[in-house]
Amino acid sequence: MKELHRNRAAIGALAAGFVLASLAVLAIRTLVPPDEGRYAEIAREMFASGDWITTRLDGIKYFEKPPLQAWMNALTFTLFGVGEWQARLWTGLCGILGVLLTGLAGARAFGGRAGLYAALVLGSCFYWVLGSQVDSVDMGLSGMMTLSLCALLLAQRDDAGAHARRNWMLACWAGMALAVLSKGLIGIVLPGGVLVCYTLIARDWRLWTRLHIVKGLLLFLAIAAPWFILVGIRNPEQPHFFFIHEHLERFLLKEHHREAPCWIFIVLLAAGSMPWLGVLVPSLAAGLKPDPRRSATDASATFRPRLLALVWLVFIVAFFSVSSSKLPGYILPVFPALALLVGSHLEQASRKNRMLNAAALVLVGLGLLLAAPFAPDFARHDGEATLYAAFAVWINMAGMLALCGGVLALWMARHERLDGHVLAIALSGFLASQVLLAGFEPLGQARAGTALLPAMRAVLTPATRLYSVGIYEQSLTFYLGRPVTLVDYEDEFAFGLRQQPALAIPTLDAFIGAWQDNAARGIPCMAFARADLVFELQRRHVPLRVIASDARRVVIANL
Repeated sequence: MKELHRNRAAIGALAAGFVLASLAVLAIRTLVPPDEGRYAEIAREMFASGDWITTRLDGIKYFEKPPLQAWMNALTFTLFGVGEWQARLWTGLCGILGVLLTGLAGARAFGGRAGLYAALVLGSCFYWVLGSQVDSVDMGLSGMMTLSLCALLLAQRDDAGAHARRNWMLACWAGMALAVLSKGLIGIVLPGGVLVCYTLIARDWRLWTRLHIVKGLLLFLAIAAPWFILVGIRNPEQPHFFFIHEHLERFLLKEHHREAPCWIFIVLLAAGSMPWLGVLVPSLAAGLKPDPRRSATDASATFRPRLLALVWLVFIVAFFSVSSSKLPGYILPVFPALALLVGSHLEQASRKNRMLNAAALVLVGLGLLLAAPFAPDFARHDGEATLYAAFAVWINMAGMLALCGGVLALWMARHERLDGHVLAIALSGFLASQVLLAGFEPLGQARAGTALLPAMRAVLTPATRLYSVGIYEQSLTFYLGRPVTLVDYEDEFAFGLRQQPALAIPTLDAFIGAWQDNAARGIPCMAFARADLVFELQRRHVPLRVIASDARRVVIANL
């Protein structure tokens, strides 16, 4: 039988199936707040206003992130209409691009089989699957950083010709520029730090002569600089907020309340690498060893792709581990490097090591089955215990997929069927991840509050004034297709409201006055509010009627 990495028809079928499955699931879930609702709404407002320079959320200037995510989503809305799958299309495509690029770079750097395995590993890593289906800047950044990493590997490989090296290095510089437009300066700081560390460890000083720095910097600036110039001209307050507050202060200070233990990313790396946890440590250790395809005649001058992938992973994890701001999505860009290390290791792993990896997947499956009955314990709001109990069924399904995949992989490893072993783990991991994400939909609907929409739309008119009291509903605002007036709420809007304070009502007393005045004039109003604030309004005899409510918010009207 032809080896899988040499069977173009089989590889084409796997790639087509992966692409179709990854795109098909983009439409099956509600946009879950805060991130999905926020970034979808920023793009919707960009699409509706036609202003592609000044990014806004709820009509308020919002400069926490650069515009690439909003541009791509607004472009998708322009082409296909406003909707859920359209809001996720960019991140879905970035996830697919990352898998394909990782497979290509792995094949060129380590050989065809290792490249195929690397693609299968990345395409089935739980964190990568999750990130590909969430409308968040983390996957957009990761896709562009994967372009930088893989283009660098393709450009610097020992057998690269002059034209290939130049073209791939320009692609690397373009990837860094797009990463900067995705999430800021880390798009160039992280690859630059990786390159410095790699050359210090490998003593490959001549690498710097092969980076096409002049052409690359010109391309980088041509892509990344125009928006920063234009937005700074239109909004002189943006540069200080973006470069100082959102970069330096967020890294050094704890005012954003995103602290976590320094080891948190190690735990997330292990959890996100499922179903490949069993080979995680030996794959990382192998990154320090000489590459099997490395020349023995001039070792000091030979590029070491495995070491570069290891440095990429370790440097990024370490960078965010020392930062004062820690969010789970920060380490998503390390998974392509992880996949390259695991893919190259799997090709040469011993039968015992492969069986241990399969056994680890069996244990994961058993762990999910044992954990499922405790799912209702995670409920934090009234009525959610029932939703978590229903989610337990999906956890059981994912557990059975992982268990069966692990048992099959064990059998494959025992009989030295390496391709079958890797496929069994990859497919079971991919399917188990999809099952967990699909089963989360009722909980996502509860978080987004979409059950309230029919009652709201029944009374909402173009003349209705819409308020959000003490909270901001990230997803409901998107689904209603219109911004709201914030009341007694700042949070992420603090900077924008300092520039445009008239766009919000600062206190509850001022809101009560506006609410009563509108009622007296016959102007319809509607508001989202926390239940405790509604009780306060009722205690103060403010005229209102409750239109709809759930465990997280109450919707009221004045007429």
